[in-house]
Amino acid sequence: MVAYNPKDWFSFIFRFHRSDTFRKLLPAMVGIGAYAALVAFLETGYWRLTEANQVKNLGLMHGTLGFVISLLLVFRTNTAYERWWEGRKLWGDLVNTSRNMAIKLTAWSVPEKDRAYFAKMIALFARTLRDHLQGKGVDVAELKQHGLQAEFIRHAPSLVAGAMAKRATALYRARKISGEQLIILNNELQAFAAICGGCERIKNTPIPYSYSAFIKKFIFIYIMTMPLGYAVSLGFIVAPVVVFIFYVLASLELIAEEIEDPFGGDPNDLPLTRIVSEIQNSTSEILQQ
Repeated sequence: MVAYNPKDWFSFIFRFHRSDTFRKLLPAMVGIGAYAALVAFLETGYWRLTEANQVKNLGLMHGTLGFVISLLLVFRTNTAYERWWEGRKLWGDLVNTSRNMAIKLTAWSVPEKDRAYFAKMIALFARTLRDHLQGKGVDVAELKQHGLQAEFIRHAPSLVAGAMAKRATALYRARKISGEQLIILNNELQAFAAICGGCERIKNTPIPYSYSAFIKKFIFIYIMTMPLGYAVSLGFIVAPVVVFIFYVLASLELIAEEIEDPFGGDPNDLPLTRIVSEIQNSTSEILQQ
């Protein structure tokens, strides 16, 4: 995730981060600018069209469609940001749930050996959930290192949560915790499962293909027909105007594409590695007391 000072807005104008849409769209902007200049040359220099014999009402059509496409892009961007923010809230809940579980285990005076076990497993759950969401696969060696049978496992977070549930049940049977305390621990583990399921729902349910494809086609047709309606009145100035409008519209779509899956490795995705380290450090510190 890109770290920045939101108050230092003036420097953003001259700063081009590698996640900036300008770099991604530059080849397309050059091509569209050349196309718009060619249309302007043909209409004003070759065919010598005037406002009297140019295509009628094309500018009015673009004005109306511009309002429609802006509504579509606003909805698209808001939907993508809601997915990003929901993912951040789920990982914030994971941080809180991990700390609460560690605090309870410490307050109940659970034996040091068991506290060390839960410290490792809580951090392991966060790491396996991160890797699961990013499609990195199962780290079998790490799971075996923590005493987990991982030869045929496909869902590592569930394996880790199940191991913690077994350890909590063993503590109850050994009368190291009471039945009420076991119920509390089970509630915390259920919260882990709910967080995992919520993240998977975001990950595995992208924006419908037909909706995303329609917006891209709409932007393309809108931009490619714009020089036909404005070349006569604007001349060659139509090229930078069309390029700028394309940059704005396409940038909104690119930003929505990037943040609708907040668990990847893009610069604007959630800082999962930093959150995992925060969970590991805070729970270890609590459980070592």
